[in-house]
Amino acid sequence: MSGKAIGISMNFGYPGNYARTPDDIVASRLLNEESEAIPFGAAVCIKDDNTYTAVGAATTAADVAGIALRVVKQAVSYAEQNKTEYQPGQYMSVLERGAATVVCNVGTPKANGKVYVRVKANTSIANGVVGGFEAAADSTNTIEIPNMRWTSGAIDANRVCEVTLLTRASA
Repeated sequence: MSGKAIGISMNFGYPGNYARTPDDIVASRLLNEESEAIPFGAAVCIKDDNTYTAVGAATTAADVAGIALRVVKQAVSYAEQNKTEYQPGQYMSVLERGAATVVCNVGTPKANGKVYVRVKANTSIANGVVGGFEAAADSTNTIEIPNMRWTSGAIDANRVCEVTLLTRASA
């Protein structure tokens, strides 16, 4: 995503940024070694062994712990300088309550509207990303996250918008 400021309105930032900090709860845990990589701004699940994992086909709303945050991270190798994701075995920061910027891949968010997370790919919806956020339900391919709402409904040219986790889903 390019950084531009010329236009009608400013972009809302990058996926995984804090949006409003006074009410945030952030937890750091290990990304499970068997998990897929998790990009900044994606939904994150918590496992019984106190590790995080990526969203998958068996994910339920109760499994979703929060949003992967973009934090200052040191590159561990030359080839990984620009990766915008957490790799398995790394510690990651996850917003468990508060507001963050995410990409709305499908639908148009509305203020205080329902937030869905894609758990299964659907070839008829090209923009759907497993673990990504959406403003429209897609049968059994998405799950509603009951403790999450679109904050304002505003969306920028890069489809970045703000969501709020109303309550902490995990301890």
